[in-house]
Amino acid sequence: MKHPLRAAFSLALTGLTGCTSLYFPPPPHAPLLTHQGEFYGAVSTNQHNNYALQGAYALTNHLGVAGTFSSLHTKNDAATKNIDFGEASLGYFTRLSDKRVLEVYVGGGGGHTDRIERNEAQIASRTLSGSLSKVFAQVNYARKKRDNIHLFNRDFPLTYGAALRLSYMQLNNFHLDGLPAPGENNVFFEPITFTRTQIAGPVQLQLISGQIFGFRSNKFLKAANSVFQIGIVINLDKNTTLDE
Repeated sequence: MKHPLRAAFSLALTGLTGCTSLYFPPPPHAPLLTHQGEFYGAVSTNQHNNYALQGAYALTNHLGVAGTFSSLHTKNDAATKNIDFGEASLGYFTRLSDKRVLEVYVGGGGGHTDRIERNEAQIASRTLSGSLSKVFAQVNYARKKRDNIHLFNRDFPLTYGAALRLSYMQLNNFHLDGLPAPGENNVFFEPITFTRTQIAGPVQLQLISGQIFGFRSNKFLKAANSVFQIGIVINLDKNTTLDE
């Protein structure tokens, strides 16, 4: 009986390992542009060593462009994961009353994903690879708090806001153990909140937290990861912040 039980246990582990999504969401961008010529840059990471580099530029007083590149490369006893993904978007932004900012972006992106799963003997038991593509729409809303954080006899201005993103994702050119396999698609809803604290000049500390929800029940392309990032934001035009 030991061998059947061991085989069943191994299959269960394989099934649980297979539940891991082949997509890891990059953090939604929230540049909070307000004027022509303003530039926003950010670098962030999380507990999964998912790094993201983001930038945005205000082409006019209401039109901006933004881009994100994210990279996830991890290796442990169970699996090796590699995901590289980039996206670009075009957006409309406006400054509302009482130090509020509203942004609307539409864009798309693509990348590559692969995973090597290993059994208890540290031998590769399954390989998965494919390309990723997406289109999305996103709305950002932010407001500057009236009360600052007071630490070390200094006031640190605090900005907080939310972003709502709806994405259509596709897993293309999918290969399972080197053989072509049917791809998958999904619709993701990503609500996140963010908080920024001004450290010095144009440099701010940013914390992003949120969740990802999938509308379809898939085996490989699904909402299996939360959104959590901590990083540094730099606004190169300090005269166009929400403090004005």
